[in-house]
Amino acid sequence: MSDDDRLASPPATGTSLPGQPGDGADRLAAGCAALLAMPAGVERDRAAASLGAHAADAGLRLPQLVDGVLRAATLHWHPTAGLAAGAAHARAGTLLDTIRVLIAAILDGYTDQTRAELSRYDRDRTAFVNDLLTGRADQGGLAERAGRYGIRLSATHVVLIARSPGIGIDVVHRIDAALADRFGEGNTLTTLRDGDLVCISAGGLRGIAAELAHQLLGTLGAGRWQIAVGRAHRGLTGLARSLDEARGTLDHAAALGFTAPVLHAADLLVFPVLLRDRDAITDLVATVLGPLETARGGARPYLETLSVLFDNQGNHAATARQMHLSVRAVTYRLDRIRAITGYHPGEPTQRFTLHAAVLGARLLGWPPTPSD
Repeated sequence: MSDDDRLASPPATGTSLPGQPGDGADRLAAGCAALLAMPAGVERDRAAASLGAHAADAGLRLPQLVDGVLRAATLHWHPTAGLAAGAAHARAGTLLDTIRVLIAAILDGYTDQTRAELSRYDRDRTAFVNDLLTGRADQGGLAERAGRYGIRLSATHVVLIARSPGIGIDVVHRIDAALADRFGEGNTLTTLRDGDLVCISAGGLRGIAAELAHQLLGTLGAGRWQIAVGRAHRGLTGLARSLDEARGTLDHAAALGFTAPVLHAADLLVFPVLLRDRDAITDLVATVLGPLETARGGARPYLETLSVLFDNQGNHAATARQMHLSVRAVTYRLDRIRAITGYHPGEPTQRFTLHAAVLGARLLGWPPTPSD
């Protein structure tokens, strides 16, 4: 069915809006003329809303709707020769009031239909991304749906996840449009999934993480979001793997206190390795750091000192500045750690073991807080 036919078809209310031969604007004007001929009331309001919904389905723009009403009003206006000025003014006022009511009802129908179509699109896209990333759907049907979004299931893709309490569907819409404008339709697919912004990007697309960060910065401001970038993988299973990597990266960053705005899974591969054998890392933490729980004040101050020290590549002065301590106080704590545990970060043979234990403790949430 053409756009013209859709506009000329009867509205859902059953009230006929006849059309005339011509282009879409002519048919819209004819529909508006039919509305002007109807008596005021609920039926006319419904017919006007239906015309607006038909126009939205046909892809007409709002200026075309208003123009259609005004064209119909122009044709509806009869010469006023012979009428008294007061009568002419009254007719004009009645017509203008009718036009105002009709435009409001038509725009309501147009807006409601547009919003419903957008909601359907969001639901379809979210369902597709869920099926795509879980791999539970029929692959034949999935490939057919993927074509609508420019996704080739056999190609290489990267999954990015942005997490922030300020991310909602409106933010996702704006960022999706911005990414499509920057990289072209079919190279990115963005949706909202489990409260996170999930972006599927064609593999090898340079600058995607930086552009996503730029959009989030402009929309949400600084310090309120974090992006994780999975590694590039091929095929349907590769998409799910890249998603898991990005999601795991954000989870590890939260556990470890990493605040960098953009994190790459490839840079944090050691953490899944550490957690792959949870019993082993738990034993390492208990063996290496467990004795610190007997120290005055508990293990937490010493664990914090080690964490900051390793974050600063073993620089005592930088560690002291970050912790608002003197260098002498940092040195004292490190000496106490060696006295209690037998390990010191200054010993080359012990540095890796101690660092792995500190990372494991952060991942496991050790030592537990008093509320735990």
